[in-house]
Amino acid sequence: MLFAAFLLTAPLSAQAEEKIYLDTAYGRVVIKLRPDLAPNHVERIKTLTKQGFYNGLKFHRVIDGFMAQTGDPRGNGTGGSDLPDLKAEFNAHPFERGVLGMARSKNPDSANSQFFIMFADASWLNGQYTVWGEVEKGMEFIDQINKGEPPANPDVIVKMQVVDE
Repeated sequence: MLFAAFLLTAPLSAQAEEKIYLDTAYGRVVIKLRPDLAPNHVERIKTLTKQGFYNGLKFHRVIDGFMAQTGDPRGNGTGGSDLPDLKAEFNAHPFERGVLGMARSKNPDSANSQFFIMFADASWLNGQYTVWGEVEKGMEFIDQINKGEPPANPDVIVKMQVVDE
């Protein structure tokens, strides 16, 4: 009986750690993490989220019909965390609406803290950037983020947290 109870509860607790809440001024976005695709990138996002790194950061590059980028403490696309850059974990998952990818420079192994959320499909990114998550709920709130490079009045991540249920 104990074994059966473990089987029923273990997957639920394992799944709880695999989501992030990203709160915007418009509402909560639920992100499903994909450690099966990019374990090191997911671990980095979780680490920085637990440190409160993303709270208050601007969406500094928001291109209508393409993507919304954030995760830079400088707010201009040139910064990152104090942690070392990550090696690329390119995977076969397509860049479609709601997919989260890790931003990087021309160097494939330069991802650090910046990420982007796709407004629309962008097959030309496939295999060029690391997919690490997907919006499960709340894409309508991402759609409302102020557009621009940079936006005149940038929206921020109000709070980002690893789901801990």
